[in-house]
Amino acid sequence: MVNCSQSSLTTSASIDASAGNGVAPVTIGRPVHAVSIGFRPGRALEDVCALVAAEAARGTDIIALPESFRGQNESSPESLDGPSVHALSEVARKYRTYVVCPIDRMEAGRRFNSALLLDRSGEIAAVYDKIHPVCFSEFDQQPPVAPGDHTTVCQTDFGRVGLATCFDVNWPDLWRELARDGAELVIWPSAYSGGRTLQAHALQNSYYILSATWVPDCRVYDIDGEQILCDRDNRGGGLNVSRVTLDLDRSIFHCDLNDSGPLEALLRDHPAEIIVEKRLASEGWFILKAIGPGSGARRLAARYGLEELREYLARSRRQIDERRANPVTSAFAAAGIAPG
Repeated sequence: MVNCSQSSLTTSASIDASAGNGVAPVTIGRPVHAVSIGFRPGRALEDVCALVAAEAARGTDIIALPESFRGQNESSPESLDGPSVHALSEVARKYRTYVVCPIDRMEAGRRFNSALLLDRSGEIAAVYDKIHPVCFSEFDQQPPVAPGDHTTVCQTDFGRVGLATCFDVNWPDLWRELARDGAELVIWPSAYSGGRTLQAHALQNSYYILSATWVPDCRVYDIDGEQILCDRDNRGGGLNVSRVTLDLDRSIFHCDLNDSGPLEALLRDHPAEIIVEKRLASEGWFILKAIGPGSGARRLAARYGLEELREYLARSRRQIDERRANPVTSAFAAAGIAPG
């Protein structure tokens, strides 16, 4: 068992305002309880379902399994109504949890390395087909694995979840597209750990990343790229099961335009609701977090005119591209003058 690092940065709170008198807890932020289950292919489907059910029974919002968890061989391809999806849909429905179910999928004679998102009712909420299959192994399968042709971000009842698989980690454009589509948490089923390449995407795109691998291990990266969890084989015998609570209401900002009047006013007016949880001086960033019930960090920040880092950079890119494409027109527009 390896536990590289653990941080409370992404732990959001539910406080019992009743002090035990039976009143429901008050939720602070937007906590998401996530589980990663890692193992090599070869476990019986009923054993995998038992693992998922055991974790779901403890209370969770989303459970991730590793890439093509039943293997990728002559007998592993199955359809969307095959045994893996059917069995795990029953578990998702019974325990009211989302499940990321990666399968070796056949559809209309084509083979895909697919990650399915099952919702709390057991229905298929999203299908992601791996865009970058491994050319020296997956292309050698019979039939070969076909590349997917689009990224996938799904709206859930707790936030927007993106999916990427294993070899996809090597293509930054895919991860930027997930950010453009509003991903707040990206689930990465994989055969290997990813390490710094995975960490770079969290850093560059300001979302959480959680992995589930064959290694078996689980790595979780914060919205500023910090590794907040690294478990390996923590159950022994080739099994890793990791649990983490992530607050999707935490948000990251650049100091440009934000770290002055608007931020000061926000903190002054709402001292019991929101704090600057973290300052990253070298990067010129800061992270806001809710500490009390109320509107939440993101909504309060927007109300005071603070622009999140991802939106700030996207807007800057658009303006730079516009200036590059037509410098004269852009100069007039910046000055509020209609070119004659």
